[in-house]
Amino acid sequence: MKRQIIQIDESKCNGCGLCIPNCPEGALRIIDGKVRLISDLFCDGLGACIGHCPEGAITIEEREAEAYDEKQVMKNIIPQGKNVIIAHLSHLMEHGEREYLQKALDTLKEENIMISSDDINQEEHYHGCPGTRSMNLSENNAENDREPDTAPVRSELINWPVQMHLISPRAPYFKGSDVLLSADCAAFSLGDFHRKYLKGKSLIIACPKLDTGQEIYLEKLTALIDMAKINTLTVMTMEVPCCNGLLNLAQRAVAGAEGKIPLKWIVVSVRGGILKEEWV
Repeated sequence: MKRQIIQIDESKCNGCGLCIPNCPEGALRIIDGKVRLISDLFCDGLGACIGHCPEGAITIEEREAEAYDEKQVMKNIIPQGKNVIIAHLSHLMEHGEREYLQKALDTLKEENIMISSDDINQEEHYHGCPGTRSMNLSENNAENDREPDTAPVRSELINWPVQMHLISPRAPYFKGSDVLLSADCAAFSLGDFHRKYLKGKSLIIACPKLDTGQEIYLEKLTALIDMAKINTLTVMTMEVPCCNGLLNLAQRAVAGAEGKIPLKWIVVSVRGGILKEEWV
């Protein structure tokens, strides 16, 4: 069957193993100094491990693979203890995988292990993928509702298209420009995105977790540095770990390009605050 499943680029993997604790399904192991996917049966393709790879060696691809076996995964997880079990169940719940979740609970019942819904939903027990965690942010917007501003907000967008697969490094608006490479979600979280961060910059957006063909992204970023001779590159990511892959791409492009440019990293919280803003 054809389904989404992780892919490991062995040329980038340094065997650090940081991804392994973030795969409670037990699909990853270090073998011969490299992280390997030991079985298609154990990989759910949801990508919780992606943001924990400092080398950007893990991506998601769609290919022919054995069907994911939730029952076998649970049998591997059970010996690791209650917290790992809860981490896996939360992971399935946050991704809306209700069928897998029910199979997991049925397997636990067969093994006489009781995990309540309260265990899964409690804040302190959350171990699912941070990028898909459900949160109500309405309280965060209360201050903005007190005095509505009737003046239209000006768009600072100066180029089109903006999606990384669609942009051309040869486009005139990139030549000698300051470029903002933003995670797809950032502008929706950051209320002052246009006025404070986009103004005067050419924009590119991408998602390091869901976008395919990221080697093309690397080539385009390198071309922007060497061909378009951009002045600076600012990378804006969300606070969730899987977003760090965008910074990794930019760092690889800067390191591999003939030209040298300043690289800034901005981290946005899901509540719209700036957690980090620094030159890297």
